[in-house]
Amino acid sequence: MSKPDIIVSDTLEASNALSSIQLGLSACLAGHKVRYNGGHTQSRLCLDVLNEQFSFSTFCPEVAAGFGTPRPAMRLIGNPESPQLVFSNDDSIDLTAKLVNGFETKLLELDHLDGYILMKNSPSCGLERIKVYQPNGHPHETRTGGLFALALQKKYPLMPIEEEGRLNDPKLFDNFVVRVYAYHSFRQEVLQEPSIHKLMEFHSRYKYMLMAHNQTQYRQLGRLLGSPKNLPLDELTDTYFKGFMQALGKPASKQNHANTLLHMLGYLKESVPSPARQHIVETINKYREGVFPLTTPLTLLKHYLDQYGSDYIKSQRYLEPYPENMNPIRKYYQ
Repeated sequence: MSKPDIIVSDTLEASNALSSIQLGLSACLAGHKVRYNGGHTQSRLCLDVLNEQFSFSTFCPEVAAGFGTPRPAMRLIGNPESPQLVFSNDDSIDLTAKLVNGFETKLLELDHLDGYILMKNSPSCGLERIKVYQPNGHPHETRTGGLFALALQKKYPLMPIEEEGRLNDPKLFDNFVVRVYAYHSFRQEVLQEPSIHKLMEFHSRYKYMLMAHNQTQYRQLGRLLGSPKNLPLDELTDTYFKGFMQALGKPASKQNHANTLLHMLGYLKESVPSPARQHIVETINKYREGVFPLTTPLTLLKHYLDQYGSDYIKSQRYLEPYPENMNPIRKYYQ
């Protein structure tokens, strides 16, 4: 087997030239022929939808490690907590160190990324549910992540990371995009020049986003910022960022979305007539019941807030968690 003349690390520019957000992407998902069989698994979701907003930095850890294309398939064996990488047709040679040596330097160069999309079921890139085989040829019940995926998560524990296959679920897709923009915003608005004031401003803008995703975490973060002098600024910033990204880690529930929308409706109590407010409440309830998608009450509420809301409520990122031209995504988000 010879190593082909292919690009294993490259940048695909976003269709939107103004985008400053860059995501990591498994090279096979970009259409590079780096798979063990010499093929690719090009993702139209990434290249036709996400590429409208983001640029991609592509990478294949197996090719970077020097494995040829095509090559025998590989799998993980041994202890699920510390598995070894071997060829599927010959487990006598431990390939783990070779793979790690191929990506360990690259890991240090990924701190500019605001998210990463990985190829599922790969012993190197799979995010979870990767089989680890026993000597008898049967997989352990315990599954794990691919070796590169685990190292990526360890190095960048707060970065939004997802498998491409899971992004076909509209809720997971929406949540991933929300987290990417939130991660990018915190790094741009707070981490570039940290201060208590910037932390407070950021928390204020994301109040209802946090409330929709995790009310317990929202209250904890509020208490953390309520006594900022208890921690040095760098520790306070790190603790807040960790709690913030954990709060957004799972899609918000219908119940939490509905409660958040009703809270925001309270800002219109003095300025919008009761019949109009009652119509908004009914629309929110129909969303809660699964009759309407989230965009219906959200768009209706935003219409009134844009006209009558305060600067504070209009600044809430919950109302526009990502650019308006990505909103077609949300029409599928029930």
